[in-house]
Amino acid sequence: MKLGLINSAFQQAGVDTATGLQHIARIGFDTVDIFTEAMGIAPEEIRLVANTTSRLSLPIISLPVVAVGLIDFNDPVREFHVERCRKFIDLAATWGAKNILLVLGEYLWQREVIPAAAQWNWALETCRRLGDYAELRQVDIALELEPFRLSLLHNVAAMARFVDECNHPRVRANIDISHLVLSDSSPADLAQLRGKAIHVHLSDCDGKVHGDLPPGRGVVKFAPYLQAIKDLAIPGVVSIELEYSPDPAKIVEWVEEAYRETAKLMDLVCLRG
Repeated sequence: MKLGLINSAFQQAGVDTATGLQHIARIGFDTVDIFTEAMGIAPEEIRLVANTTSRLSLPIISLPVVAVGLIDFNDPVREFHVERCRKFIDLAATWGAKNILLVLGEYLWQREVIPAAAQWNWALETCRRLGDYAELRQVDIALELEPFRLSLLHNVAAMARFVDECNHPRVRANIDISHLVLSDSSPADLAQLRGKAIHVHLSDCDGKVHGDLPPGRGVVKFAPYLQAIKDLAIPGVVSIELEYSPDPAKIVEWVEEAYRETAKLMDLVCLRG
């Protein structure tokens, strides 16, 4: 698998897009995931990203998008977010990206007002529609497992069930290692995602709350998870996800540390290649 980075690590520290991409290439990453907003992105920014990544030989793999409205109980809200996600699929195709990384929402009102099955079925319906559109654009949809109590896809079993019930070749799973730890999912649980996963996120955490830290800054034991991912033979990328550096002025060092430690971990299980 290749080693990439979501460029939001630099964006959140106030680094402009081109400079962030230059750092990502210089540090040694194989690929990049672009965090942006597809609705309203300026044509100049689209060209800037395309030209810069081409010049740096830095392939774009994924575009993360949070679309919690895909499971909203209001029809117009769901329609808006379907259209918004189509814009992300179009942008991914323009940039030659492999997938959009889709974050679904959470159950409303503690599942006490709207039946949980209704929101689950809305997610299936909207994801199938997006899968049909993604097929036309030759882009995949990688679903994010969110380890929060009321998240629709809150553990490996829920993810496997959703991908199976969606039953669309373009709708697959993303594996986020720190999210697995926070959802009490073991490396062995990943066997449920055989043939279903296409992308990987890697970051560390304290084992209690969402962290997105460089490996070694938390408690995650990465090797067993990476070995389980290797056993799945995923034809994809491990993308480091770093959020909210404690010292934005040292964001370059923060990313360099994450790169070094992740490269070591991938080499340990002979995963990078």
